[in-house]
Amino acid sequence: MLASIFDIISSNLTQFWHFTGFYNCDYTNLIMICFGLLFIYLAIKHDFEPMLLVPIGFGILVGNIPFQPGNEIGVYEEGSVLNILYQGVVKGWYPPLIFLGIGAMTDFGALIANPKLMLVGASAQFGIFGAYMVALAIGFMPDQAGAIAIIGGADGPTAIFLSGKLAPNLLGAIAVCAYSYMALVPVIQPPIMRLCTTKKERVIHMKPARKVTKNEKILFPIVGLLLTCFFVPSGLPLLGMLFFGNLLRESGVTTRLAKTASNAMTDIVTMILGLTVGTSTQASQFLTLSTVKIFFLGAMAFIIATFAGVLFVKFFNLFLSKDNKLNPLIGNAGVSAVPMAARISNDVGLKYDPRNYLLMHAMGPNVAGVIGSAVAAGVLLGFLG
Repeated sequence: MLASIFDIISSNLTQFWHFTGFYNCDYTNLIMICFGLLFIYLAIKHDFEPMLLVPIGFGILVGNIPFQPGNEIGVYEEGSVLNILYQGVVKGWYPPLIFLGIGAMTDFGALIANPKLMLVGASAQFGIFGAYMVALAIGFMPDQAGAIAIIGGADGPTAIFLSGKLAPNLLGAIAVCAYSYMALVPVIQPPIMRLCTTKKERVIHMKPARKVTKNEKILFPIVGLLLTCFFVPSGLPLLGMLFFGNLLRESGVTTRLAKTASNAMTDIVTMILGLTVGTSTQASQFLTLSTVKIFFLGAMAFIIATFAGVLFVKFFNLFLSKDNKLNPLIGNAGVSAVPMAARISNDVGLKYDPRNYLLMHAMGPNVAGVIGSAVAAGVLLGFLG
């Protein structure tokens, strides 16, 4: 009798041991957990995009807790809570909601006041198409190459939206790569900006922008929607929500809706998006040669975009009068990392002239980059989807 009871207890303990993370742990899980801890460290200690890196970093920890398959726990197990939340990433529900919030919190006045800054934002999208060609050259399929290349737009929601449509199997790696490099923009861009500009160019003072009327701000999202989406209807989920959010902000009669979209809703969606993107990095799915290639291409896309933006401003200045020249330091802001890239333009400019505030000027190409990356995503989706 005692022997029988002992056998049952022993069997139960063995079964429990096989259920624990210690038994199911692989060294690849530990590697990914270290990456998650690194993200959290960078966010808390160095203030690198904490709103993004804390949820993603913790999500990496959650996604790499080892477990026995078949218990509806993991993000890739159908029916699990994490899998249900992850459907918002895979099916593309979260990115348009993020764009609604971005539109509701963004003032397009700097771009409306100086429309030629749209060209600066467009030039930075060369990073996307440069990375696309390199991705094709190193063996990725066209749809995979398009999904990877959009990382160069420095827009995490756009990268998630497009990769969910074109290359769902690469979504986790692309999303983590996009958000990682967005957080590292303050590290990546300044050396390139200094390399491409002379001391004389860095201290160029730009004319104050003209005052934009309320009617112009109201008309902008309506005209912007019609112009962009007639050209690229495939970008409608992102562009439609972006301009809708902006109309809520500028109309003056939907302030409550604009505040909800730009604050509570955006915060909730960002938390869920970051956490589920992090959980998608299960070691078995994430630690592959393709992931290494994606991180390489993502870095290259950011570098090309920054070079293209700064060098385009230098080229554009050849056709502008002396009094109307642009400071090339705003060229980096053509990527879609709002308002981080614009702050970098301002910070680098102040180092060389403490009286030269470039923030408002840089916001023009910065918000143009948001539109440009969404248009580029629509173009790629139209050709490859």
